[in-house]
Amino acid sequence: MALIRWEPAREINTIQQEVNRLFGTLLDSPAGDTGGRRWVPAMDLVEEGEHYVLRADVPGVEEKDLSIEIEGGVLTVSGERRAEYAERKDGYYRIERASGRFSRSLTLPEGIDPERIEASYEGGVLEVSIPKPEQTKPRRVQVQARRAGTIEGKTAGEPAGAADPQPAEAAA
Repeated sequence: MALIRWEPAREINTIQQEVNRLFGTLLDSPAGDTGGRRWVPAMDLVEEGEHYVLRADVPGVEEKDLSIEIEGGVLTVSGERRAEYAERKDGYYRIERASGRFSRSLTLPEGIDPERIEASYEGGVLEVSIPKPEQTKPRRVQVQARRAGTIEGKTAGEPAGAADPQPAEAAA
């Protein structure tokens, strides 16, 4: 009998894929008379040197229809791809290209400066460059020797007689 290693992350990923497939099938089916489909652009998030780079495939979306917002440490990319047809006419046999509004959000790491985030759009690909937060440098704390406190009117380490003289009755 062969032992099979259980990998919980793989199991969760499989469940997530099945749920996505189920909801994708429900949401991508034709909706009413428009024949429209729910559209969510594919996105990649990669680490490149001193930046995180988000790339989104948004072909057919005009620059003016894209929006990037940062609020509470969450970056949201949204937009709209407009249908090329306003109404159904003769000659449309099959409509598969989805159109409509979309919105995708991701949580940014702590320390990201929103003012330094830049975006560009070329060839149907939106690219958002997010500078990494500056690394917090470890702080070295200097250890200093500490003198012992006062003992019977003398500071530890002082020669005898250096402190205030003790009353005679306290010495006895």
